Amino acid sequence: MSARTVVIGAGAAGLWCALHASQRGAVTVIAPGAAELTATAWAQGGIAAVAAADDSPGQHAVDTITAGAGLCDPAAVDVLVREAPETVAELRAMGMRFDESDSALEGGHSRRRVHHAGGDRSGRALHRFLEETVERHTGIVRVDARAVAIQTRDGAAAGVRVEGGALVAADRVVLATGGACGIFGRRTGPDTSVGEGMALGWHAGAALADIEFVQFHPTALDVPGRPARLLTEALRGEGAVLRDANGERFMDRFHPQGDLAPRDVVARAVLQVREETGAEVYLDATAVPDVARRFPTADEQCREVGLDIATQPVPVAPAAHYCMGGVLTDLWGRTSVPALFAAGEVACTGVHGANRLASNSLAEALVFGRRAAIAHDGVLPTPDPVDALGAEPTGAMTLRSIREQADRFLGVRRDGPELDKLAAELASAADPGGGRSATLVAWLMAGAASRRTESRGGHFRVDHPAPDPAWAVRQVVNHRGWSTLASPAPV
Repeated sequence: MSARTVVIGAGAAGLWCALHASQRGAVTVIAPGAAELTATAWAQGGIAAVAAADDSPGQHAVDTITAGAGLCDPAAVDVLVREAPETVAELRAMGMRFDESDSALEGGHSRRRVHHAGGDRSGRALHRFLEETVERHTGIVRVDARAVAIQTRDGAAAGVRVEGGALVAADRVVLATGGACGIFGRRTGPDTSVGEGMALGWHAGAALADIEFVQFHPTALDVPGRPARLLTEALRGEGAVLRDANGERFMDRFHPQGDLAPRDVVARAVLQVREETGAEVYLDATAVPDVARRFPTADEQCREVGLDIATQPVPVAPAAHYCMGGVLTDLWGRTSVPALFAAGEVACTGVHGANRLASNSLAEALVFGRRAAIAHDGVLPTPDPVDALGAEPTGAMTLRSIREQADRFLGVRRDGPELDKLAAELASAADPGGGRSATLVAWLMAGAASRRTESRGGHFRVDHPAPDPAWAVRQVVNHRGWSTLASPAPV
């Protein structure tokens, strides 16, 4: 097979990219077919985009940069906040229906600007709409397969090898495979999101950035023996509050925004209160009007474990939710490998900095998915390395072991000696049947977290609990070694 553009991944970034790339010629989308394998279909938040008269792209940018803890790229943020409203308008014009109610308020936002579709089933609604639109498009071919390698020719991406050995040749390849939170045991997204796109980019020679920054969502259901299930931040935007085991609210002592503080702040606060009291922390949504109808996913997930979110507080704890880092791109999705692009959670555009603002993820996936589709060819220069990489893993750890280690050492709180120990164990892993992509990504994450001797956003070091102005830089890594990019955003 051959195509003008091959897109790896069928979430929001991949499908939106495919629709716009079809204007250039034939498009092939490579991904396993089940919608449940995309993080988009799991997303409960909506699309953050300015709509109200009392809001502005500038204010959305301020909120994004504040949440990003000094590491956002202002140019990337400017693209996001100015093009997100245009994207929502385009979706409406194509026939996607959003909720009639006013835009929602979520953590870190100073205005109501999150557009929902079907309440907390927004990701599912968006994904279904995009899938149906792609299916009707005669210029887009879907291949139900797993990509295993990016084919290169003279250093440039030239196609994608799929499981079984078949090659789909292409003039350009777009990575849109999602993130890597599946390397954690306690996670809110698909089991399959283990960083395969990051590993594909890495083996093709692409640079990665900000890989140490993982967002832990503070309100995931915490029921022994059951998977963590996200309870959307929009619940707190509509009046839900966090309480300790005595029924007391506690977030006001941690941040001026209280229950709507940035996610990294709330996640650490929940963990601290659980340890201080030796008991559960609860999300109390009983005061949210008509909560079961307005938040059907939350209602369904609670009922599955015998809880009623409308009448009782439900136990919550942090869970791995989103990777801020990924394959380094410019403002048009170009990577450091010619003809290789990236968009969505697999990419690192610089929008999110050290901590993503709520509901900026779908907006970023759509805005930069379109940009990757229409971009001119080019390559992203990377800085010269300042430190050697070290021997990378040649084998693998079992996925179960990686998840146990990630929960223990790469979670909400990290410690330098433990990070170094984990990196060494991952580098020496030798299980031929283990999770190769997960091993590589966990190794890079541990190395980046060890190098960053400070606490900032989604990266918290117990041995370096304060931010360090000297670390107001973004870490970049490729096969040549580690380097840094100066952050143009204020610390």
